[in-house]
Amino acid sequence: MKIEHLVWLRNDLRCLDNPALHSASLEANALNKGIGVVVTVTPTQWSEHNESDAKTGLRAGLIKTLAKTLAALGIPLHIINAETFDALPEAMTAFCLDHGIKHLWFNRDLPIHEQQRDHSVCEQLHKHQIKTHTLSADLIVPQAVFSQQGTSFKVFTPFFKRWLTLLAQQDITPLPAPESQADPLPEPSLNFTWEKHFREDLWPADHDIAKQKLWLFCHHKERHYQESRDYPVQPATSTLSPYLALGALGPRQCLEAIIYTCNQEERRWQDSIWLKELAWRDFYRQLMEHFPFLSMSRPFKQETNALLWRNNEAEFTAWCEGKTGFPIIDAAMRQLNQTGWMHNRLRMVTASFFTKLLFADWRKGEAYFMSQLIDGEFAANNGGWQWSASTGCDAAPYFRVFNPTRQSQTYDKSGDFIKRFVPELATLDAKSIHNPSPEQRKQCGYPEPVIDYKPARLAAIAAFDELKGR
Repeated sequence: MKIEHLVWLRNDLRCLDNPALHSASLEANALNKGIGVVVTVTPTQWSEHNESDAKTGLRAGLIKTLAKTLAALGIPLHIINAETFDALPEAMTAFCLDHGIKHLWFNRDLPIHEQQRDHSVCEQLHKHQIKTHTLSADLIVPQAVFSQQGTSFKVFTPFFKRWLTLLAQQDITPLPAPESQADPLPEPSLNFTWEKHFREDLWPADHDIAKQKLWLFCHHKERHYQESRDYPVQPATSTLSPYLALGALGPRQCLEAIIYTCNQEERRWQDSIWLKELAWRDFYRQLMEHFPFLSMSRPFKQETNALLWRNNEAEFTAWCEGKTGFPIIDAAMRQLNQTGWMHNRLRMVTASFFTKLLFADWRKGEAYFMSQLIDGEFAANNGGWQWSASTGCDAAPYFRVFNPTRQSQTYDKSGDFIKRFVPELATLDAKSIHNPSPEQRKQCGYPEPVIDYKPARLAAIAAFDELKGR
């Protein structure tokens, strides 16, 4: 069978619920042709985008398991090595010409650099009469979610209402994997020089395990998500974000699991709080497309460019290393550094601490998170940091400043989470562990707080207040 159709996979490393792979397979089958799959490897570009070693490691593992799955279907997977996006137009064109490819299929990426990459590749291929087919972005609702006036939403709540309306009008069934097109191919042997270490014990690079984790979460935890999700010591969240970030799971697969579970329990699936969290993911990714300057390290609220961030390097280092003297902040940062993942509430608390109390530039915190997160998604990470810094779309009010000690007392009452990641405090009682006395800190070898909460909070509010007079 002659292969004339090539599917280009990026952060959508899966067979199930993959629009480009599904559509290419249907068209090729109708013409009695075959498909191939290509993955472009750009490690220098990933590094320039601050992607973590953990994410790079998981990506390598997922490519290997995907190659085996495709080989069983008689579909070859090819690797194109190109250090940066700029090298891809020539590399992709050369590959297509060498292999007799007539059609390239891919799913849309939304950040501006990725869009520029795709445009350059398509432009080069068109010069050689190679057709390109762009499919939906990896969103639950892939179409633009606009207001009745045809404008992009800047506040999540009305976006979510409209998003639910559009969701009810579309086909929500996950797309099937492509059918076998030939006898199984030899199992590929892929060795990547750029492969990095990641916590494979927590996130195995296995699509079947990812799907199993999804259904177990929906069956056992989704119904309790609202009341349990804020407590970091409890295993109450899905922890599926690394698989979503690299596309090992498709968004409609998550939707299917939510709908099935809620129907079984006679609950309205539209009321699922976890579904709402997935809608936030769509919201931030659509914002990235509608407002390209968000991809350029610029705040959504342009007036906040006038803020004079303190950017104390010693405090920045203490925050990165989990040595700020605030136990819940340090526990969260050490969780990030040790596992590549951080509980969602703690992402808000640590980002608020960074931007409002250390009064450090949110872009430095955003970049550090990306450099560590196994689930680092540019749009979601940017949206979360700008929300915390009160510089973004539908952001937290600037006068809302998390009190880290109060957050700790509320959401880690017994201090068990702190004890897990800040073991030097493990002997303290449940009251004092949230804010040890100077004597206790000395005995435990734990630092004094890098800032004084009350004056730091007032200084941040005053700095934002000054903007109103400009």
